[in-house]
Amino acid sequence: MRVAVLGAGSWGTTLAILLADNHHEVSLWTYRPEQAELILQTRENPAFLPGIKIPDGIAILTDVEQAAAGKDLIVSAVPSQFLRSILQQIARINLSETIIVNVAKGIENTSLMTMSEVMLDVLEYEKKANLAILSGPSHAEEVSKKIPTAVVSASWNIKTAKAVAAAFTMPYFRVYVNDDIRGVELGGALKNVIAIGAGVVDGAGFGDNTKAAIMTRGISEMTRLGVKMGALPRTFAGLSGVGDLIVTCMSKHSRNRYVGEEVGKGRKLEDVLKEMVMVAEGVSTCQAAVDLAQKHRTEMAIFCEVQKILFEGKNPYQATEDLMTREVKHESWN
Repeated sequence: MRVAVLGAGSWGTTLAILLADNHHEVSLWTYRPEQAELILQTRENPAFLPGIKIPDGIAILTDVEQAAAGKDLIVSAVPSQFLRSILQQIARINLSETIIVNVAKGIENTSLMTMSEVMLDVLEYEKKANLAILSGPSHAEEVSKKIPTAVVSASWNIKTAKAVAAAFTMPYFRVYVNDDIRGVELGGALKNVIAIGAGVVDGAGFGDNTKAAIMTRGISEMTRLGVKMGALPRTFAGLSGVGDLIVTCMSKHSRNRYVGEEVGKGRKLEDVLKEMVMVAEGVSTCQAAVDLAQKHRTEMAIFCEVQKILFEGKNPYQATEDLMTREVKHESWN
């Protein structure tokens, strides 16, 4: 297949290498000319994926229209808050026969749209049946080293989900299929907020019991909102829900957990973000999730407390006390 990967961060670069190793013709697009030049000179992406060689066969491009035109598959690895602006640059290209798979995990703040909704909103020639989401517990730092990983490909059209799975599947990268695209993309986006909460638990000095509670009740809140938005509850028990939640809350590679940990130690959010090269999607998703909860009249207490810690300066200890002293409820309630 002729493939374009849009976005040369750690995940985009990793997927470009994986697809090239799987014998596809791959182009990797970056909006930064200086990054493109460095990759061309060294065949590495030191800022985002140090020590990993980029095959010579991968074309490095800075013109997004050139990258997208005439491709069988486009992989969008652009951070969620920038997806719309990038897609607008290729909206006039006829992509009616092109499969587009989004791998970013977020919700657009201004519109509260999921990534598939943004793609449909912008790409006038794209068919709904050709859109897919690839999500799951998959840190680029490990996939790039060919550490065994399992993810899920979701689409409204199961044939598209299977085509994406076939394009990406390698001995170290197993891809399952799913037709609940709403559940898969919400699971991938919302778990980042819970991972920030888990990081706050670490930074504030709470224990394993506390983190287990945050993770378990967090997946409950994620499922509650997802069902209100049309997702299937069982999806949140899969790779894009519980699976991704576990790795993002526990891993040393997790940017979202790191942000929470630093804030839990008492640092200001803006100071933490200034030091980071990569994007922690959960920060922007946090406000969007709280807004969606209000829109759909869904109680999401943990999400609301994380939002207050990040953006209102609420003390993590007070937030924890407020969570712990709420009215007692049945564990499974709607």
